[in-house]
Amino acid sequence: MSQMMIQAAVTMNQLQQKMDIIGNNMANSQTTGYKTRQADFASLLFQQIDNLTDPANAEGRLTPDGIRVGSGARIAQTVIDLSPGTMRQTDRSLDVALPEENHLFQIQVTENGVQETRYTRDGAFYLNPVNNNQDVMLTTGEGYPIVGTNGPIIIPEGFDAITVRENGQITVQRGELTEVAGEIAVVEAVRPRILEAMGTNTFRLPDLEALGLDQGEIIQEAGGNNLLQSGVLETSNVDIGKQMTDLINAQRSYQFQARTISMGDQMMGLVNQLRS
Repeated sequence: MSQMMIQAAVTMNQLQQKMDIIGNNMANSQTTGYKTRQADFASLLFQQIDNLTDPANAEGRLTPDGIRVGSGARIAQTVIDLSPGTMRQTDRSLDVALPEENHLFQIQVTENGVQETRYTRDGAFYLNPVNNNQDVMLTTGEGYPIVGTNGPIIIPEGFDAITVRENGQITVQRGELTEVAGEIAVVEAVRPRILEAMGTNTFRLPDLEALGLDQGEIIQEAGGNNLLQSGVLETSNVDIGKQMTDLINAQRSYQFQARTISMGDQMMGLVNQLRS
């Protein structure tokens, strides 16, 4: 009985984490480029008590011999769904969307003095002044630099208009002259499930050395002339109907596990009364 109560308590903790993931998905249903997270469960280790000693008992048996005593379930991994969301027309020159699945923008993030490359589908870009306002740099809404083919994209001030082409090139107009000021580097996640979800709607690579993988096995350069759509933003791919269904199922499972603990506690109380 105590083993069943422990199993229920362990599973309740993991179900709470699943409900947190669902809540995060629903809260970001209107976030540009947000990708749904899905929790996959797996059984914890269990013990098998062999109680069928007569070989004849095994004849015609379809289930494993013995009694299995488990320790509940756990979240094995959180899977990221990188499928494209709906495209929304904005007609803003620095709003850019990725029409192909698993394609990502690269951004530079510096935390605690450590710089790393992260990835996002959010194409709402901005221009932030740098170098004493002499230049501007293409960044995300949080101010993180967008990575181009030659690093961060920095453009000298004094242009009249800016355009992002379908092949990733950024052009600026100065009077009657049009020049290429940089090119956005788009990559493809070959194995998107390896990516780890971070804050600010971004992803990053895990410890590849521990996994025995190379970066080229997960992230590759995306080629082609139709990489981007300018004047368009990709909405979140969260399916509210599915998230509500998953939330109800998780809540019911949680209530069932809580009921198991309550019933087990009552039965233990009855056993103690009989002993006395």
